[in-house]
Amino acid sequence: MPFEVPNIRHLRVFLEVVVCKSISRASEQVFLSQPAITQAIAKLETTLGTLLFQRRSDGMFASKSGKIFAARVERALDMIKEGLKDAMRLGAGKAQPEQLLQKLTTTQLRALVAVTQAHNFSIASRNLNISQSSLHRAARELEGLLNIVLFEKTSTGISSTKAARALAKACKLAFSEINQGRDEVDALHDREVGQLIIGGMPLARTSILPEAIIEFSAQYPDFRLKIDDGAYDDLLYHLRHGDIDILLGALRFPEPADDVIQEELFSTPVAIVARPDHPLHNNNDIDLNALRNYSWVVPHLGTPTRTIFESLFTDAELEVPTQLVESGSQALIRSLLMGSDRLTIISEHQIQHELENQTLKPIPYKLANASRPIGITRRNSWMPTNTQLIFVNRLRNY
Repeated sequence: MPFEVPNIRHLRVFLEVVVCKSISRASEQVFLSQPAITQAIAKLETTLGTLLFQRRSDGMFASKSGKIFAARVERALDMIKEGLKDAMRLGAGKAQPEQLLQKLTTTQLRALVAVTQAHNFSIASRNLNISQSSLHRAARELEGLLNIVLFEKTSTGISSTKAARALAKACKLAFSEINQGRDEVDALHDREVGQLIIGGMPLARTSILPEAIIEFSAQYPDFRLKIDDGAYDDLLYHLRHGDIDILLGALRFPEPADDVIQEELFSTPVAIVARPDHPLHNNNDIDLNALRNYSWVVPHLGTPTRTIFESLFTDAELEVPTQLVESGSQALIRSLLMGSDRLTIISEHQIQHELENQTLKPIPYKLANASRPIGITRRNSWMPTNTQLIFVNRLRNY
């Protein structure tokens, strides 16, 4: 499980000691006593279960674990500074991000994230397992420190301002980065308890992921793989906010956001499919008008396959069929096709098992330029651990 993110002040102190190679010199930079710095470093080392420094007569030098963790902490603090810059711009604030970073606490930022997600102080306090008064105090202290409005009361609860949402997103990404650092330190000491959270879309869940998971888990049995299902827009939101590491499935064009990267793995053909004894299987001269006479089960609006379905008719200047059931559930699609004369349009990879068992069969109508690029979507800023990268490379070699 993700460990509790250390105090930001301790993380800043840690980085300063890495740079200065001395507690006394770091003390002058962060205006903190040497005993306090020593205590902060000791607490970090206890939390991570390793020594972060080699203590020598000529100074303190970051150990291998220290260098790994420092790289992640530096990235995390840069993310928070960017979030502060965006929050100041959106909230018309005047404080400098670097100065604010010196005063922030992890408790305040966790409160910000929790309230922004829950839109309610009571729910947020339960999610963090702290009292509502403590959460309220931390959130208001942060608002006072930044001197901008973060939360507004509404008839339905608490509304977060654009400034709050920008900073909360940056904090979530930063917290994820620090957790990545902890995982890398654990891996260095043969404590492989990292994880990869994958947003799996339908085709990926049925064709790519099972094989990759089985092969990977045989080599890394203690590494956690979590597969999140959901609508594409929801998965993309959670990817961009650090809740998911990668999305796997049909790619979108143009790219859905400027902070994500898409990588195509392969392209899969799309076919019109029905039950084996469907009347159209006996027709070798099927045209679009014949297809329009049947009811369909189709994906939701905005999905690549739905676009292919609609273009099939609109490109021929025909009206799109109106007798539609919209669903992304493969089980429901299969049941509707087996029990009626409905048609669907779907990736052949997605129903490979049904095609091999001949429980479903492609209609003999050739679709022109009908294929779906399948691949990985990730954040621009995502830097995988070595073990995460091994899993991603397995996907690339699919």
